[in-house]
Amino acid sequence: MPAERKPMRYGHSEGHTDVCFDDTGKYIVTCGSDGDVRIWESLDDDDPKSISVGEKAYSLALKNGKLVTAGSNNTVQIHTFPDGDPDGILTRFTTNANHVAFSSNGSRVAAGSSDFLVKVVEVSDSSQQKTLRGHDAPVLSVTFDPKDEFLGSSSCDGTVAVWKIEDQVQVKNWKILQKFNDVSNAKSLCRLAWQPGSAKLLAVPVDTAVQLYERDSWNHVSSLSDDFVTQPVNVVAWSPCGKFLAAGTVGGILAVWDVERKLCVEREKHEKGYTVCGMAWHPSGGQIAYTDTEGCLGLLDGVSATTSSSAATKSLKATENKVGGEYDDLFDGDDDGLLGENLSEAGSPVKNPIADDEDDDDLMPSTGRPRNRGAFLDDDENSQDAGSVKLGSDKYGDDDGASTILPSSTPAPPRPVYEGPMPTPPQKAFQPGSTPVHLMHRFMVWNSVGIVRGYNDEQDNAIDVEFHDTSVHHAMHLTNSLGHTLADLSHEAVLLACEGTDELASKLQCLHFSSWDTNKEWMVDLPKGEDVRALCLGQGWAAAATSALLVRIFSVGGVQREVFCLPGPVVCMAGHGEQLLIAYHRGTGFDGEQALGVQLLHCGSKRKQVIHGEPLPLSRKSYLSWMGFTAEGTPCFVDSEGVVRMLNRSLGNTWTPVCNTRENCKGKSDHYWVVGVHENPQQLRCIPCKGSRFPPTLPRPAVAILPFKLPLCQTTTEKGQMEEQYWRSVLFHNHFDFLSSSGYEIDEEGKNQAQKEQQELLMKMFALSCKLEREFRCVELAELMTQSVVTLAIRYASRSRRMALAQRLGELAMEKAAAAQLEEEQEEEEPEYNRTGAEYHESRQWSSRQSQEEEGCEDEDGQQQMETEECAERKKPCLNPFNKGDNSPEKPSPKPVSKEGRVNPFKVSGSGKPNSSSSGQQRVTNVLDSMTLTSRKPSMMGSSGAKQRKDPVLKPLAPRPKSKTQATLLQMSVPKATSKKPEEKEPSADTQRITEGASSASPADNIENRKPKTGFQLWLEENRKGILADSPDLDEMDVIKEAMGRFRALSAEDRLSWTERAKGGQSREVAELKKRKREEESEEGKVNEQNETEESSTKKKKALDTSAKLSAFAFNKN
Repeated sequence: MPAERKPMRYGHSEGHTDVCFDDTGKYIVTCGSDGDVRIWESLDDDDPKSISVGEKAYSLALKNGKLVTAGSNNTVQIHTFPDGDPDGILTRFTTNANHVAFSSNGSRVAAGSSDFLVKVVEVSDSSQQKTLRGHDAPVLSVTFDPKDEFLGSSSCDGTVAVWKIEDQVQVKNWKILQKFNDVSNAKSLCRLAWQPGSAKLLAVPVDTAVQLYERDSWNHVSSLSDDFVTQPVNVVAWSPCGKFLAAGTVGGILAVWDVERKLCVEREKHEKGYTVCGMAWHPSGGQIAYTDTEGCLGLLDGVSATTSSSAATKSLKATENKVGGEYDDLFDGDDDGLLGENLSEAGSPVKNPIADDEDDDDLMPSTGRPRNRGAFLDDDENSQDAGSVKLGSDKYGDDDGASTILPSSTPAPPRPVYEGPMPTPPQKAFQPGSTPVHLMHRFMVWNSVGIVRGYNDEQDNAIDVEFHDTSVHHAMHLTNSLGHTLADLSHEAVLLACEGTDELASKLQCLHFSSWDTNKEWMVDLPKGEDVRALCLGQGWAAAATSALLVRIFSVGGVQREVFCLPGPVVCMAGHGEQLLIAYHRGTGFDGEQALGVQLLHCGSKRKQVIHGEPLPLSRKSYLSWMGFTAEGTPCFVDSEGVVRMLNRSLGNTWTPVCNTRENCKGKSDHYWVVGVHENPQQLRCIPCKGSRFPPTLPRPAVAILPFKLPLCQTTTEKGQMEEQYWRSVLFHNHFDFLSSSGYEIDEEGKNQAQKEQQELLMKMFALSCKLEREFRCVELAELMTQSVVTLAIRYASRSRRMALAQRLGELAMEKAAAAQLEEEQEEEEPEYNRTGAEYHESRQWSSRQSQEEEGCEDEDGQQQMETEECAERKKPCLNPFNKGDNSPEKPSPKPVSKEGRVNPFKVSGSGKPNSSSSGQQRVTNVLDSMTLTSRKPSMMGSSGAKQRKDPVLKPLAPRPKSKTQATLLQMSVPKATSKKPEEKEPSADTQRITEGASSASPADNIENRKPKTGFQLWLEENRKGILADSPDLDEMDVIKEAMGRFRALSAEDRLSWTERAKGGQSREVAELKKRKREEESEEGKVNEQNETEESSTKKKKALDTSAKLSAFAFNKN
């Protein structure tokens, strides 16, 4: 006869309940939300014994006379059975304990809690505990492997995990469940159950089916379902023999499957349709006790193994007769004994006749069709073990036939098996700085501006906005009647979005609190069927990416702007100033990899795409967890492995890893939740999360600051540490050039300090390489230095008696000086041929730069003059004003690199006459000083970069993009940019010194290489003596300043006449130059002037006291 469903009876107050049998089957034990445990001798017991265990009891387990309960008082208690005397507390949690389970021998208890932890405790000694960490949400259930080697657990984070108890590590994790923020909101309790006896299979309720996973291989071998099971399965329980599996559903359906035959042999409906939340088999296997969410207890009687197996056999034969199949040949030749011996109880459908039992007829409807309406779902072709169910295979290696999954009766045609890499499920869209949507209290966004919290519980559905700087705006409390799930926050506005429903469209709502008018809020409805997936705010604009693969840009006031398509589903977006950063799926990843692409766009007045969908580099088998901008505007992102990567604009927009947060974590399950990145000072702002990936809203989490560290090799050595510090400084100060090129004001003091630190590090590395006798490495380091630091390096090398190195560095210094002079000439050659007011513009340029030198800042006149010069440079040919030849513009030549252009600073005078020691020192000093004074290479790089661009672009004066084709990217471009700004401030003085140094060069070089002088230079040559006569105490710099002041005092007509004289007097300048040279030599007659005559045209005079100071600095050991 079929199983009999006994009438339900009241046991506990309304709420969650649980049930179990004692070891003998004499007692039924239940617990409920009233906090009581009741011991029933039978279902008809009118006076069950009651034990109070707390306010609420969520779960209980009974073994070897020990009753264990999990309750709302955050403890797992133990009582004696059946007396019910308290026997202590096994363990404590920080919140509710949700489920408990005994091991097979009763020596240990496992408990899962809402604080994401699973604990395994020895019953005899509760101090012996093992804590399993790894779930990211409350634990739903736990179950012991009958062999006590593994432990299974399910969680609200959507995962089912298998743990190796002794090692306290996860051996397998399946993401197969729906995510919930709490046990009370979970659609299913997902009570796992391990097959008793052989422990071959783990049963996992997943939605409306029960999935079976094989031990050790952890492959999904099958799924059990039934047509009548239309709501999620809540609990499952194995029969003591391990052949049958019972399940209770949310809709009140009780189903029993014969796992061998894959048949649903029992199907009962709860009398009131309440959710079944507790289920237990009688030790004999003939009864199933169950409880519901209304506190009632029920019993299903007559569920015997004999009846069920006979019914299953009869159903299978009915199916066989209907098809008319003959299976004798199918089973012939099976020598392994699996189908002959292990199935002797149930019988082979052909070889064993069906017992003529009258009870079997009740399981068959009058139509003669089998009662089974269930379906056994074989694993699909993408399964990792598609061939796990094979006819006659003895893959389980156990004599227990009851635990073996048998093949279906109808042989299926062979299918090709894909054995390649498996595709990775695509990462879902998320908002950077937010916690999961399923949480009732969550962070909708946490960024450098403030925090947006969302609350969605029974009392309130609201949004709180808090600003780090209250001067931006006061805190706000917003009602969330539309159910917004996405948010972003900037200094101008709060942007919110919600998904659409069948009745309502997806909405984008903006609260523009910085608006000067009274209407500070606007809202946009998206087209039907299009939902917002990601959003962000920038300076004056807002953007939203939708499910239609579109990005919609709005002004912050609500004006619709651009709309463009994405190549794939969006993952997240971030905005900063005029920059928009988008990450999206560019394809399907395999073997756990995510295939993401990234686009970087400028949404300002000059709209352009900087990064065109290049792949986003993630760590192996990781996903994107945060993406945004530093406070200075550099894109960066973090993956799930904790690696922080930053965009390196100076290296072709590549991504450089700058930190690994996992190196700072103490435990494997600890993580850092990033909320902000700063480049100056170098800080990674994040929240430490112990045992989870995200923080709770309460209590307010504390923000920690982590340091950056580039993953260079051998950072434990002194050399590796200095290399890491240098390149990190270069990378983290690239934003100065980007901001200045974008028109923003920059911190000149901070930039100068960074340049100083970088050059000091280079000098330290140079000294270390000298000690290690790595002279070639010294030259490589010198190429990264500025002109002044190369001079110090030459002195260090000479003091270390490394003359060959000093010679090489001298040649390098001359190359830098020549390149600097060339750049200076290119910058100043344009004003000579401006159409009108050329000398006026020239003087304005010199005066502007001179004022920068004196005041350390730029003014508007200087900026306008630079813009005018750059525009005119592109329209007219460029001439060198120092060329004495009659012909046309100078062509940049590699002459400074040739032997003639390189000068040995230690070379004896060509006359062969030895000078005094003081004169020799004076000669070397002049060479090095001239190199320092002509340090113009950084400005040359900026100018050449400007000349290569054909379209006129107006830019501020200060620092411009750098480029120089002769320099390699890594060796020269970045460090040279560090010295560009300070040295750009005194062009007129350097120009005059170059003129004087060139005048003392050989006449042949002057005639061939000099270009026409400017009007000011011609005026200065004729009036120099007069100025010196008026003020004989003036040094060279003061003479230049005085001359510039007097020249500016001239009328425009006089200045123009001097310019015309300079243009028309080219034929007379050669003779005048020679005459003046002879006069100066006869008047001065100094040794340093003779040395300048022998050497390059780029050398100039400087006082001895400056060289002495540089030398003292280079060898200061303190």
